[in-house]
Amino acid sequence: MNIDTILTPTELPALAGRDLRETVCVVFDILRATSTFVTALHHGAKAIMPVCEISEALAIKQKQPDVLLGGERDGVKIRAAQTGGIDFDFGNSPREYTPEKVRGKTIVSTTTNGTRALRACVGAKAILAAAFLNLGATAKYLHQNNFENILLVCAGTRENRADEDVLAAGALCELLARANARAAFSISSETARRDYAQAKSDLLGAVRHAENARRLLAIPELRDDVAFCSQRDVFPLIAKMEADGAIRVCRS
Repeated sequence: MNIDTILTPTELPALAGRDLRETVCVVFDILRATSTFVTALHHGAKAIMPVCEISEALAIKQKQPDVLLGGERDGVKIRAAQTGGIDFDFGNSPREYTPEKVRGKTIVSTTTNGTRALRACVGAKAILAAAFLNLGATAKYLHQNNFENILLVCAGTRENRADEDVLAAGALCELLARANARAAFSISSETARRDYAQAKSDLLGAVRHAENARRLLAIPELRDDVAFCSQRDVFPLIAKMEADGAIRVCRS
């Protein structure tokens, strides 16, 4: 098992020229896209369709009126002024995606970094959306399937490193190292492992110091997202992007 890690979104464009057919990509956007997707799926959402642009989400809504729209720009819910007429149903807070609102629904989501990172991995052997919330289940799935090549993708903040994503990647590396003594880690993966080892005794404290977290903590209605998204192993599910581009609960 070979584990590589993309630490910043500046590395994403290079994936277009990389052969990913034998690589499993695991995408982290802890604050908050992948945490939100995992939460919505746990609460009964049928599927999440990540898209890069607001216009793409609106086009899908026009063709499929029953879908719900979710996402953010600059951290906050997308409003009519940005769409030309309609407010999105949800922002990007996982706490919005309650069972009563999402059960049985397909949600089209566009976020600043997370959905872009997921779409950049198209063509990979498999694409997983991962968070602290489902980290243990994701690690177990990777180990049990004995994938040869794994690429951990940190979605980042704008074009910068997001510390919370790197910490999650490091935590996953630690779990994979425990499960497979022969696992080989790239230099960037070792960086993530080291950062997590230094932070794990007070993970929430470390996450709270990250740029994304500081921004959310300054918004009263969103500050609780930081603690929510820092929880470990709350949801025992694997979130996998399928061939049609939708993320669903993986049953195998």
